Amino acid sequence: MGTKTVMAADHREWQVQRHIEWTTPAVGDEFEHDVDGGRGAVVLILSMLAFFWLVLIVWAPSDVHFPWFYWIIALAGIGFFPTRWLLRRPFTIVARTQGGYDLPAEHWSGMVRGLAAAREETRVVVRSLRNRSTPGHADSPLQPVN
Repeated sequence: MGTKTVMAADHREWQVQRHIEWTTPAVGDEFEHDVDGGRGAVVLILSMLAFFWLVLIVWAPSDVHFPWFYWIIALAGIGFFPTRWLLRRPFTIVARTQGGYDLPAEHWSGMVRGLAAAREETRVVVRSLRNRSTPGHADSPLQPVN
């Protein structure tokens, strides 16, 4: 998403951004325990899965007929996890302002998991800025950054 400019109730101009995080950032207590198999593990697992299906299809006798719904089920099974992974990525939402005549500059940031949740939280932040002049609320993922 590009930057969305919002005029707050106190006449400050805020920029609200939402962008996807391709790797889950380690924060707080998770920093020491963030263990990731990395790209090598993904390549190994996917290549072994492809090899398994290739062997299964190549070694099948020639008179075996795979019905059309078998291919649909196989495609749905193959596409489910990458689609789920993509839709459940964490998104970072950032709201910042340069400040006003007598108001300080502010920078708020927070993380939301999932595309739909990120869109909704962005709408909540924009509405909150227009009505209350602050991007966060009591149970908001956005917190002020020093």
